[in-house]
Amino acid sequence: MDKSKWRIILSIGAGAALLISIFAIAFRGNLWILGNNEDGSDALDKDKVVFITKSTNSAFWQSAYAGANAASAEYNLDLICEGPDSEEKYEMQNQMIDEAVKDRADAIILSAIDFEANADAVNRAAQKGIKIVVVDSPVDSSKVKCYIGTNNYEAGCMAGKEALSNQAKSLKIGIVNFDKNTQNGQMRENGFRNTVMKDDRSEIISSINVKSTVKDAKQGTIQMLKSHPEINVIVTFNEWTSLGVGYGVESLKRGKDTQVIAFDSNVKSVSMLENGDVDALIVQNPYAIGYLGVENAYALINGQEVKSKEIETSSILVTRDNMYDEKSQRALFSFD
Repeated sequence: MDKSKWRIILSIGAGAALLISIFAIAFRGNLWILGNNEDGSDALDKDKVVFITKSTNSAFWQSAYAGANAASAEYNLDLICEGPDSEEKYEMQNQMIDEAVKDRADAIILSAIDFEANADAVNRAAQKGIKIVVVDSPVDSSKVKCYIGTNNYEAGCMAGKEALSNQAKSLKIGIVNFDKNTQNGQMRENGFRNTVMKDDRSEIISSINVKSTVKDAKQGTIQMLKSHPEINVIVTFNEWTSLGVGYGVESLKRGKDTQVIAFDSNVKSVSMLENGDVDALIVQNPYAIGYLGVENAYALINGQEVKSKEIETSSILVTRDNMYDEKSQRALFSFD
């Protein structure tokens, strides 16, 4: 090959190398422009949402996590789901809120254990620019952008109406509620009381608040029934107390004599409904609570207005008569 042809080949090669270098520099520049904000952070990072629940091991919260994870995948968010190991530890929730602030979360979704005691931590987070969405149980803060959950008062009324369906000549009622400082339980009890007391047959014989655990609810129920054997209706308001009341009624063999109206569902409470230790379950929609919580957090992060400050999710009454209906089955086993 003569020298002139070599010069042509070398010129083409050099030109190609130069073009490749230019494109590489431009490409790196575009990546830098797209990939970094003014503060040096990576703009391609996902927005971070922290979902802090009352606990982590109940069927209710597992279903809520499933909904939240589905929404986070849809909206391309970095989602962290966490909570204390029992529904009494509001201090641990506050620590998790403060930790989310340190980790530069863009939004926090909270189900407050204590209406008042969780408020300061929520306010601190909001002052840092973090968007606050509350689900299931409210908190005493004006910084909350959106509440999502069951209409707790109406759910209590639903339980009251079911109690009034009892054909007994007199209704001797026992109430087993959880922490007095947890707002959703108190709202449910208020709705129940206001409904049943419209009927002259109704008399509230005993009302107790227990820790939100199966053990404490069972012990409280047994003590209540032993002290007041005339009780023929018991109502309780969340998943753990529902199980505890069911076990208490079962241990005293009072299933046939006592109408039990409870909240939420899992495999054990559905079994209690089948065998007669529980007569009705008010079943909420935790999957929707989790999904809508994340969806609205995403909207707030992106400067959008939420559709409503309060978003109600559905709840239905499930009894032995309708528990095998398609609608009831979807509610009872929403996580599956």
